[in-house]
Amino acid sequence: MKDIILTGDRPTGRLHLGHYVGSLKNRVVMQNEGNYDRMYIMIADSQALTDNFDNPGKIRENLIEVALDYLSVGLDPEKVTFFVQSQVSELTELTFYFLNLVTLSRLERNPTVKSEIKLRDFETSLPAGFLIYPVSQAADILLFDANIVPVGEDQEPMLEQAREIARSFNHIYGETFVEPKAVLPEAKIARRMPGIDGGAKMSKSLGNAIYLADDKKTVKKKVMSMYTDPNHINIEDPGKVEGNIVFTYLDVFSKPEHFKEFLPDYENLDALKDHYRRGGLGDVKVKKFLIKVLEDELEPIRKRRAEYEKDLEKVFKILEEGTAKAREAGREKVEEVKKAMGINYFEDDKLVQSLQEKYK
Repeated sequence: MKDIILTGDRPTGRLHLGHYVGSLKNRVVMQNEGNYDRMYIMIADSQALTDNFDNPGKIRENLIEVALDYLSVGLDPEKVTFFVQSQVSELTELTFYFLNLVTLSRLERNPTVKSEIKLRDFETSLPAGFLIYPVSQAADILLFDANIVPVGEDQEPMLEQAREIARSFNHIYGETFVEPKAVLPEAKIARRMPGIDGGAKMSKSLGNAIYLADDKKTVKKKVMSMYTDPNHINIEDPGKVEGNIVFTYLDVFSKPEHFKEFLPDYENLDALKDHYRRGGLGDVKVKKFLIKVLEDELEPIRKRRAEYEKDLEKVFKILEEGTAKAREAGREKVEEVKKAMGINYFEDDKLVQSLQEKYK
């Protein structure tokens, strides 16, 4: 059996470069390699509601934005299955069963959840739905027998929790689930893309992101505002490359051909860094180069998005048809789960027979 791949995103806003280098590019590579049996791409709207329960309109509006981002980066509905989480009720059912396999203290120890609780100021008023979203995420993965999950580095604790749940279920009820493994970007620097403000992580909620749908003017404005070396005041001053976000982005996105086309004075990125370190190279010149590099990456994405934006009915049809396929696969797995747990009462012919024997 080939691999089954599942991954997804919360529709709380448009997707950004952090999503792109952290997971989206990996998904497209896997899709095009075709070395899998099935590949699911989920829009995790139910999980998004755990911390946006008072603003469902935000989720409703961004559902199509995320779908457009998926299609614009090159994910192909002919090769992968797109689906909407809330429309697959089997996910909710499986989450409920899984909750009996996880302790409250284990959920509270999850480092990703702990950091997200702090980020959202939930310490004094934590919604139960938010605390248990690692269990929901485990259901997302295990319902479809996914063994490969392309994610960002910060999601690895969630995958570990899914593996624990799979092991617990298999131990109690018999072999039912496969244990998933995370696939991270090869380049470590791409695993946690920093924000344009120098923050540790690019984030929609922190407002420090460059979005895949940003136009040229917006990208230019954001790059020109990027955090660099605060001590590099004058052009002739020596500058630091380490911690300089402009160079971090160049590490991720620049290619040898970019220098030939956009900055022929330098053979490669190492030469550019050396010049910056010894002084005589201004931030503006480096930023202008980064703008051209990013535009080379983003322009094809924008063009694909513009085509899909002309026919949103088609985009919704893609989501609807993919969700129907996901429901079908989910129903089959839930039937298997119920049989393993012994709660398939009406499908188990032997149950009535055994009870009849008992009451003779």
